[in-house]
Amino acid sequence: MDLNGAAAIISGGASGLGEATARELARIGATVVVADLNAERGKALADEIGGVFAHTDVADEGSVQAAVDAAVATGKPLRAVISSAGIGWAARTVGRDGSPHDLASYRKVIDVNLIGTFNLMRIGAAAMAKTEPVDQDGARGVIVNTASVAGIEGQIGQVAYSASKGGIIGMTLPAARDLAVIGVRVLTVAPGIIDTPIYGKIGDKDADAFKAKLIEPVAFPKRLGTAAEFAHLVRSLIENDYMNGEVIRFDGGIRFLPK
Repeated sequence: MDLNGAAAIISGGASGLGEATARELARIGATVVVADLNAERGKALADEIGGVFAHTDVADEGSVQAAVDAAVATGKPLRAVISSAGIGWAARTVGRDGSPHDLASYRKVIDVNLIGTFNLMRIGAAAMAKTEPVDQDGARGVIVNTASVAGIEGQIGQVAYSASKGGIIGMTLPAARDLAVIGVRVLTVAPGIIDTPIYGKIGDKDADAFKAKLIEPVAFPKRLGTAAEFAHLVRSLIENDYMNGEVIRFDGGIRFLPK
């Protein structure tokens, strides 16, 4: 799957993993739709990489449809759909004060992380189905979703987040089977701990100490992953036509402890 001259859409594309992926795909010739709620950062990035910004709430069907329509409107065939929009939440099933987990916050995490991923996958795949195949296999496109190692071995306080990411993992194979008939592959990346601004700036003593603790369970290399490495993996999965229906851990061999 060659993205040079094709369109791609990336949710959460204005920052972090999504931004790195947008830059990488634009670098190899894709016209990237940066789908994000952050208009200021999203527009600036889209202008910088020659892409298009779409103000997008992934939990809203109409908003996602508009973002996909923006990709189609580029006049380039939509070949790659990457979901990296997501939110975190930390709360125990029953808190220390004896109160049950707040249901509204649980639903919010599911809406954004799981429903949002499904929205972009289903609407993006429908648009891909209308394009012409690119090869004798009948390939039309690739969907790469972002889960988390927490979806496999969630920690204390991650019940909502782990449920949302576990749902993405669970969708991978049935979605790949569903979409095989239209020549669309589906893959999921499950990152471990990636070095992003949420963990603080380099040189900040408190941030450095916190990162050192996060690194302890990583096997090798003994550091946090980078957004650029994530983007490289996404590109590799898109370009390797025999990768399908798989969940790929991207985590340096980490195994999460209970907390």
